[in-house]
Amino acid sequence: VQLQASGGGLVQGGGSLRLSCAVSGGPFRSYRLAWFRHAPEKEREFVAGITSSSTYYQDSVKGRFTISRDNLKNMMYLQMNSLTPEDTAVYYCVASTSVIISNMRSSSAYRHWGQGTQVTVSS
Repeated sequence: VQLQASGGGLVQGGGSLRLSCAVSGGPFRSYRLAWFRHAPEKEREFVAGITSSSTYYQDSVKGRFTISRDNLKNMMYLQMNSLTPEDTAVYYCVASTSVIISNMRSSSAYRHWGQGTQVTVSS
């Protein structure tokens, strides 16, 4: 299974970015998917997750970020609006068929990881 994240870049505070994640080599419809991020000198953290029927968000991104998936294209997306410098991080897309709902916010629950895409928000 391969995950390829893209769409990161440099944006001014208040701006928007849309991250994409292409997933290949596995049963996409069966995957529970998520985005994690890792900022310098901070721990890696859950951003958003999606199953076949539900979405989950970290409190700090609720109302600003939207996670979605396209089962026909084997793609996952993260629309990020009203970005702030605190959103600056490397963003990773992850996938697993076995993660349980109660464990979706745990990075150790995901078997497959993409390479990450850098998001930098200037003040």
